[in-house]
Amino acid sequence: MNAPQAKPWIEAIAPYVPGRSTTDDGRKVAKLSSNENPFGTPEAAAAAYVRESGTLHRYPDASAAALREALAAKYGLDPARVIYGTGSDEILHLAAGAFASVGDEVLFPRFGFSVYPIAARRVGAKPVEAPDRDYATDVDAMLAAVTERTRVVFLANPNNPTGTFASRDEIARLHKGLPQDVLLVIDQAYAEYLEPEDDDAGLELAKTASNVLVTRTFSKIYGLAAERIGWGYGPAPVIEALHKIRAPFCVTTAGQAAAIAALADEAFVRRCRAHNLRWRTWFEEEIGRLGNAGVRAVRSRANFTLVTFPETGPVTAEGAYHALMEAGYIVRWLPGQGLPNALRITIGTEAEMQGLTAALRAYMERSAD
Repeated sequence: MNAPQAKPWIEAIAPYVPGRSTTDDGRKVAKLSSNENPFGTPEAAAAAYVRESGTLHRYPDASAAALREALAAKYGLDPARVIYGTGSDEILHLAAGAFASVGDEVLFPRFGFSVYPIAARRVGAKPVEAPDRDYATDVDAMLAAVTERTRVVFLANPNNPTGTFASRDEIARLHKGLPQDVLLVIDQAYAEYLEPEDDDAGLELAKTASNVLVTRTFSKIYGLAAERIGWGYGPAPVIEALHKIRAPFCVTTAGQAAAIAALADEAFVRRCRAHNLRWRTWFEEEIGRLGNAGVRAVRSRANFTLVTFPETGPVTAEGAYHALMEAGYIVRWLPGQGLPNALRITIGTEAEMQGLTAALRAYMERSAD
């Protein structure tokens, strides 16, 4: 029987798989699988959200003017060059949709964010992975992978799911080596977790370069994941192209109000960043003390740590994943992203990190018997 057939490049997409929130037997336990902020949302942002509950019958401001103005004031930007969307994921899709098509190539590092190949295939472009360097971006490999068909380059910094970081010198070198007709998209979803001295200068580059788009999100440190609010900044022609295919009314009224209030709460951001640095450092040091040479924490600059395991043997990532789930901690096992030997673990509260580490140690001790 005849029936509508999806395009072959759509059929080739492996759908995005979010972090789990329940165990195999349906229990809700400590969720450390989605890089959410364990401190929730700033109080002022939550209050602003509630205040808008009486306007549910009205469409939101389609231009997100107040939000763009707030972002521009905070970061020294031109509000006309701010793009916004349903999470930064939408903006990543917009970038591929506006600048790549069938027969083109979209380049990103191996172990990059799983949305990148989806965004490429969605428009019929070919996703191309450049080899990594010990889970981190290899700029030389990226440049070597550029061809005459390359149209978009995606780079998350810090990278998800590895947590690795490319310095401002590396970002500048990558940009300098790209053809000017290739759009470099620097995905800074975790930028607020960086120490100020670790700024990769991507936003400054987007202010002056003709082919750089930076994307950010309110889902991580600002704790507004449920509202799905992303934004980006780039040259006027790029932003104009993205607006042409952006969904209308893509950021809710309450979301816009909450985001503006969250931007103003710098004390909340500093507190979350300090907690994250302390307990991420502690956790990575504890992984080093577990006494198994095959278990390693990849140094992270984000609000999670990638822990790698031997591919075979009594202690494995899959085994640890299920043991931690049984103990009450859901983390992210990554076989679908080419990392069957790794777990991505969100930095949670002090109690969660201590409990998870104890559970991981117990699993390793049981497995060694």
